[in-house]
Amino acid sequence: MSAAPDTVPHSFAENVLGVLTGTFVVSLGLLFLTTSGAVTGGTAGLALLLTYAAGVPFGVVFVLVNLPFFALAVAKKGLAFTARSLACVVLVSGFSELHHRFVDLAGLDAVYAVVAGNLLVGIGLLIVFRHGASLGGFNVLALLAQERLGWRAGYVQMGLDVCVVLAALAVVEPVDVLFSALGAALLNLVLALNHRPGRYLGA
Repeated sequence: MSAAPDTVPHSFAENVLGVLTGTFVVSLGLLFLTTSGAVTGGTAGLALLLTYAAGVPFGVVFVLVNLPFFALAVAKKGLAFTARSLACVVLVSGFSELHHRFVDLAGLDAVYAVVAGNLLVGIGLLIVFRHGASLGGFNVLALLAQERLGWRAGYVQMGLDVCVVLAALAVVEPVDVLFSALGAALLNLVLALNHRPGRYLGA
């Protein structure tokens, strides 16, 4: 039996392009969700809830909500990972504002928006994870649980996301919360099937 090939780490340029691509896709998915009035899990979901409740721009809230989690990231994942993750949060915030200026999704079907939005966020997160970063918040907890305990990041994230989606009942109609819950489950299924121990995690 031939030996497994050596892992070739991503180059700096590949990591930069990967992070730019991943955060762009995530922010586009979030635009679909905000257009439909839906929510999702994680700190992105918390930021959406605060945006709906207080009318504060999503980009600003998303950065603020993520700040407490970066202390954990520094302690457990190191400065390099934390810096990349902080850059990702800022990029998602910036791209979100860019999309609002150039993309008009008026008339978009709500169910389609929830499905497409969550798929896009899930795909974007996979790209970000595989280039050694995260979007902070629950992503950090999920990745730590996978690395330290062997739990699949997608399932850990799903459990945390349930709490966020349930909290949406305070500001979103129950029917929209149901669609949001199904969408969040779809997002985390994408992560659970494609980002798991023993398979390609990026370098």
